[in-house]
Formats: sequence, C-alpha cells, structure tokens
Amino acid sequence: MKLSHNKNYPTKHFLDNYDLSQSEIRDILSTIVQLKEAAYQNAVPQLLKGATLAMIFEEPSTRTRVSFETAMAELGGHALYLKPGEIHFGSHEAIKDTAQVLSSMCDGIMLRTEDHELVLKLAENASVPVFNAMTYYIHPTQGLADVLTMMEHLPPGKALEDINIVFVGDSGENGIMAMEHAHLSASLGLNYTIASPKKYSISQAEIDKVEAKMAQTGGTLTVTENVEEAVKNADFIIPDVWYYYGYEDEKEERTAAFYPRYQLNMEMLEMAPDHCKAMHCLPANREVEITSEVLDHPTRSVVFQEAENRLHVQRGLLAWYLYPRLKRADDQTKAYYEGKMRAFLDQKLN
Repeated sequence: MKLSHNKNYPTKHFLDNYDLSQSEIRDILSTIVQLKEAAYQNAVPQLLKGATLAMIFEEPSTRTRVSFETAMAELGGHALYLKPGEIHFGSHEAIKDTAQVLSSMCDGIMLRTEDHELVLKLAENASVPVFNAMTYYIHPTQGLADVLTMMEHLPPGKALEDINIVFVGDSGENGIMAMEHAHLSASLGLNYTIASPKKYSISQAEIDKVEAKMAQTGGTLTVTENVEEAVKNADFIIPDVWYYYGYEDEKEERTAAFYPRYQLNMEMLEMAPDHCKAMHCLPANREVEITSEVLDHPTRSVVFQEAENRLHVQRGLLAWYLYPRLKRADDQTKAYYEGKMRAFLDQKLN
C-alpha cells in the first residue's frame, strides 16, 4: 500500500454496477451531480491533489481516456497513460506483480481490456481501487453516464424508477451495453426491455441473474424479438454496434440479422412517445445501428450530452473511491517538512 494512504479505510473497487446496492449507486450519482455543478462554475475542488491514477489501455479509447485523464487533472491529480508494449502488464510480468507495484506507486488503477476476468484478477491483487473502464462483458462507467443523462431528461411526472428503458440490438455474448443496462437496472430497480433477434439475445443465465436482484429492488426485465412492441412505451431507446473488433468476419451475417428492423431510425423513434430520447454510447456506425437523422436530432437525441457526462461520471467516481483513502497533512506538518528539506538541501548543495 502506498504510504500516503489511510490504512483505516478499506480498498473498494468499481468493477460492476450489479455488485452495488441501490443506495450506493444513488450516493455516487449524487457525488457526480454535485461535482458537475461545481465544474460548470469552474470551481471543482482539488480533492485529489497529489494523487496519481494508472490508466492501462489494452483496447482503443476516446471518451474513456479523455474523461479519466481530464477528471484527474480537474481534481488536482495526475493520470498516467499506459498501454501494451510500454509496460509489462500480462506479458513479461504476472498480473499479481504489476498490481502490487502499481499499488505501491499510484492511488488507483484503471483498466480497459477485453477479458473481464483480467480486471477481476487485477482487483484481487491490488491494494488500491481498481476501476473497470470496459471489458467485453460490461461497461460500468458508461452505464452511470447513461443513467445520469436519463435523470437529466426525465419525462414530465416520472421519477427514475418509473421510466421505461429499451435496448435494441445485440444483447448476446457481445452485447456489452445491453448487459450493462441489465446490471444497472437490476441494482436500481428500473424497468428494462431488451429487443434482440433470438440468435443474438441475452442468455438464460444472465436473465436469471438480473431477475434475482430485481426481485429485491423492484425492477422489471422484458426480453422480446418484437421491436415495435418494445418501443411503444419507451422513454429512452439505446442501440449499440452490431459488430466489434475481431468480429469483422461476422459483419455480413450480423447486419442481415439486425437490419433494418433493429436500426434506430426516425421510423422506430416515432413508434415511441413524443418525449422518448435516443441514446448511444459511441462510437457509432452512422446509418448502421443508428441513422444520422436520429443521432443529430436537435430534440430527440441526447447522445452528445451522454458523451459529455462521461467526464462528470469519472470525476465523481474518482472522488468517491480515492478521496477517503488519501492522508491529508495539516499546514503545520507541511511547513515542518518543507523547512527541514530546504535546510538539508541548502546545506549539502551550497
């Protein structure tokens, strides 16, 4: 453990929103909202002054890298961008060893990787908070940004727990955002509908997992192939890409399965209530899973507000998980060590 950490505060990781309670997520969202308000006044408190975040990227990133790095800077900290070929992570060094070394030098570790088990293993061996910045299973930071966006665009008269969230597209083995919203809806007790072709639909094991927690939180899960029925009461419609890195050979087959019925276009959006908003985690394949007409719509799309909210979410997450662990010396202690070191160096170097 880094010497500057408060040993009386336990190490908590941000790995999966399913693991969090409803109250924990709402407390995190409250932190995010307050810091977003401060950011709009250019008054973000320096809660993480002197802190360092190690950011390990094994996958490409735009929003995740920029948001985490900017958030750390705004909070007074520093982020280190680390990528394969520049560090020994998982190749010439065991994950356990890298976790211990980074824990001794940094205050937190962020990982984006394909293998979900890798982020779990990193957290198991780290003594500082680990942030899951997306695996090919879930994307918890994006999930929180989506919920924050929904909170900011609630239909008149509806609370968060009253809204109907509809995902259209791939909810199967590679349905990252479909799974993420399932986990978040389970923890928050939300109403969630998945519309997917049968071949690319959520597994029964995941359905059972989600419904087990919804039984406690009051959420509902509906799985269907009928897009028209799914969106008719939607407050928010969320698509995702139909093919992924490493799955280019399936592009033709996947496109045939999803197009045109599962494309979020104006025809689909107009099947929903007038207040329904279109979302997308980005990057988007325009004219594939979502049309430009919808993506750029001045009133029906909240996609770019959703993207901006990635920054506000990272700022809140970093403050929530890192701030309580930092030792904070008083001015007298700081002055003592500054004077001591200046005297020592002045004597030795002059």
